[in-house]
Amino acid sequence: MNTSMKSFQDIIAWQKSHEFVLKIYELTKLFPKNEEFCLTNQIRRAAISVPSNIAEGFKRKSTKDSLHFYNIAEGSLEEAKYQLLLARDLGYIESLIYEKVCGIAAESSKLLCRWIKSQSARLNS
Repeated sequence: MNTSMKSFQDIIAWQKSHEFVLKIYELTKLFPKNEEFCLTNQIRRAAISVPSNIAEGFKRKSTKDSLHFYNIAEGSLEEAKYQLLLARDLGYIESLIYEKVCGIAAESSKLLCRWIKSQSARLNS
């Protein structure tokens, strides 16, 4: 656990991934009704998993345990990125919107990678 921060909400990677979730919810409201229990549900779950796992990892007692949850967050982010691509290719979202949301995902990914590196350095020091 990072003792210099008081809450998971202080983690920039969490903040950006939370923004990503909000965009995914906004975006998936426009998906066809027949996708409600398929792609809509799946992409929302993957997106929600990112900040959720960052939050859970933050509260873990060991850095090694925390890193496990941060790695799960990375995987969930990649899953959501694929599902965005699928939604675009199915014609559920326009390319411009896809690019914008993927930009948020890419920024979230970079921040999460930096966070993981900083926490890994603590483990190895």
